[in-house]
Amino acid sequence: MPAHTVLNAQRVEDCIIDQRWEHYSAEDHSIWRALFERQQQTLKAYVAQEYLDGLEALEIGPEGVPNFDQMNARLRRITGWEVVAVPGLIPSRPFFQMLANRQFPAGTFIRSREQLDYLEEPDIFHDVFGHVPLLTNPAYADYMNEYGRIGLDAMEKKAVKFLARLNWYTIEFGLIRKREGVRIYGAGIVSSFGEAKYVAHDASAHQLAFDLERVLRTGYYIDDFQSTYFVIDRFEDLFDLLKRVDIIALFNEVRTLPTHTPFEILPEDKVIQKGTGSFWRNFPATKTKLK
Repeated sequence: MPAHTVLNAQRVEDCIIDQRWEHYSAEDHSIWRALFERQQQTLKAYVAQEYLDGLEALEIGPEGVPNFDQMNARLRRITGWEVVAVPGLIPSRPFFQMLANRQFPAGTFIRSREQLDYLEEPDIFHDVFGHVPLLTNPAYADYMNEYGRIGLDAMEKKAVKFLARLNWYTIEFGLIRKREGVRIYGAGIVSSFGEAKYVAHDASAHQLAFDLERVLRTGYYIDDFQSTYFVIDRFEDLFDLLKRVDIIALFNEVRTLPTHTPFEILPEDKVIQKGTGSFWRNFPATKTKLK
């Protein structure tokens, strides 16, 4: 089946395939190298050190597409996680089950050279370069594991929309505050040439201190750079929040409350950076639906 197929399978075992690493072409490895080296240059002064430590620990480098078997031998020793190959987007239930079992699903296809700057769906570069290095960090690895467990409960309570917002503003587009300044950790930024440059060099976006209820009530647009990023202080805080809060009860509470757009700053927000809005001021309201 094509690498970008959206599966309907609901069992984990029906979603897992063989990576077939030996079938990657010289061009595939060359594209990985081009993407890797470009992102390294863009990110080196702006990404969280924990991410860089993960790249080094897993020996993910510019040589070519990583071999999952070799990478997993290192990852299992560090946090007990492993990367499993999937043919593309998979349904929510097996996705959450995988995370709850400390398995991270990664697509095996890599974008074409014409798609270096933008790809609608995640490929192996987004999944592995973007997500996997932080799975070597124990606190972040535990957060991802707990996120998967809560996801299964959220499905039963029809609350996946709110969990998707948490994913968007942490796992995909999260920032973290360090002594040396705010740094990138979200995979959607790490793996995107355009968004990484935007975060590093453009003051358009707001940066707000992370607040769980605020995040769950904030919608997002999927087809442009973010107008608001939420900033955590420690990866441990994310895991502690999910363990300390009755998240399903909170989902039910925010279900009755209005949704905030990502453009606004509320009186109760703790503002780290008030964005200029120059990039998204003319964002067309009809461009895409608020999630």
